[in-house]
Amino acid sequence: MTGLTRRWTVGVLGAAALALGACGGGDKEPTLRIYNWSDYIDPALLEEFTKETGIKVVYDTFDSNEVLETKVLTGGTGYDIVAPSNHNVPRYITAKAIAPLDFTKLPGRKNLWPDLMQRMEPFDPGGKYTVPYMWGTMGIGYNTAEIAKRLPGVTVDSWDVVFKPENLAKLKDCGVYFLDASEDMYAVTLNYLGKDPNSLNVADYEAATNLLVSLRPHITKIHSSEYINALANGDACIAIGYSGDILQAATRAEEAKNGVEISYVIPKEGSQVWFDVFAIPVDAPNKDAAYKFLDFMLRPAVIARASNYTEYANANLPATPLVDEELRTNANVYPTPEVFSRLFVTTTKEQTLLEQVNRLWTRVMTGR
Repeated sequence: MTGLTRRWTVGVLGAAALALGACGGGDKEPTLRIYNWSDYIDPALLEEFTKETGIKVVYDTFDSNEVLETKVLTGGTGYDIVAPSNHNVPRYITAKAIAPLDFTKLPGRKNLWPDLMQRMEPFDPGGKYTVPYMWGTMGIGYNTAEIAKRLPGVTVDSWDVVFKPENLAKLKDCGVYFLDASEDMYAVTLNYLGKDPNSLNVADYEAATNLLVSLRPHITKIHSSEYINALANGDACIAIGYSGDILQAATRAEEAKNGVEISYVIPKEGSQVWFDVFAIPVDAPNKDAAYKFLDFMLRPAVIARASNYTEYANANLPATPLVDEELRTNANVYPTPEVFSRLFVTTTKEQTLLEQVNRLWTRVMTGR
């Protein structure tokens, strides 16, 4: 997630300073190495953690769950904290790639929201391996003026806007972005087609692939982070993306005073709710530092600030009143019960199906 706004500048400079500090202190200086999504934590929180504990932080980033999973399942990552999404977690557990948590070192676990922990049960029963960080939805981010100009009279409340080729063809000239996240994209496409978003039937994925391939000529780019700045700068008029990313795009456009107005919608047909979690690799070089960081992030005041920065909801119940009012009252961030009833979670896939899905996704990427 790159850009030219104040937030991007602070994030990069902060991370660079932390990394330099970690390298400059000598081999005996305790270091925590985190592998997370880009622009996904307030650098000031990392600086406070270092000041409080004396542990320097190196923060590296990835841009897809596939990249992270390949590295973690291969082993020897050198990281103490990694941040997968919920549907990947069972594969990590099965492969014994992440360590079971010692709850005695995490007194802040008591702050976790029971309703959301229940949603995590299919992936990590009892929360034995992971600590939820942020959660959100998939939906449509769009430039209100540009969409109104090209689709006059159309209310952007349905997946039809992006999944009907005749609609997308009218938006091609102003920039269309889809996520490079095969499991997420297939889930919402299957749901749109009236199929199980967690289907185990390869034929369902082939049907979804055929739809996505038909849309490919109208898609400017398939990428999981570049759409944020593209929306904010007016280089994209519509994107399938993650709730907080699109809210960040709206904030960046507002800060830039460039006249771009970005909106976000959870389509009426339903969508995916997802969770990003923290886990400790089984071969983490500094597990003590990892536990200190996890419990630091479980403090309501700390995780609330993380939410204010990322513009995503967190899973810490006492933190909710501490989140900025504009954010916590936004139904696109903390959905109403009615909207929540239309959300689904994706489950893990067994390896053979996953390989077939990944092959099909290559067709989507290439448009063939």
